[in-house]
Amino acid sequence: MTRVAKTPAWRATWVLDRIVRKLTNGRVTLAPGLPTAVLETRGARTGRLRQTPVIYFHDGSVVTVIASQAGYPGNPAWYYNARAKPAVRLGGDEFEARIVDAPDELIRLWRLADKVFPGFSRYRADAAEAGRTIPIVQLHPATALPVASSPPRQASPR
Repeated sequence: MTRVAKTPAWRATWVLDRIVRKLTNGRVTLAPGLPTAVLETRGARTGRLRQTPVIYFHDGSVVTVIASQAGYPGNPAWYYNARAKPAVRLGGDEFEARIVDAPDELIRLWRLADKVFPGFSRYRADAAEAGRTIPIVQLHPATALPVASSPPRQASPR
């Protein structure tokens, strides 16, 4: 499929997937067989909630998401949002997003990613042709903050 033909089809699929997921409370997706979930981020500038279906895979307790945008020249908006505001949700669970930059770790994660979705290799080639390196984001389970005890209430004067 050419880049021109791929653009409308790719965008339409993900837009329709959002609608189908919303209408079926997440039970149906247009990407059967792929592990997909809705990634919720806060807009880097606006702070507004943004929801994007993404392909993901587990690496132990960490969830890995590829910011591929199908190999297009620019990174997806969710990547910039997660980088600016790392508190994210995936499938309703809370995580902290961290960008992977260690070369050995990137190699290892790309091997795993290609097993989950072989199309990632084509996306990498397309992105490289445009001068972009596709980022990998890992979602670490959010740790619960200790609840500070409230100061004792003082008796009100009568």
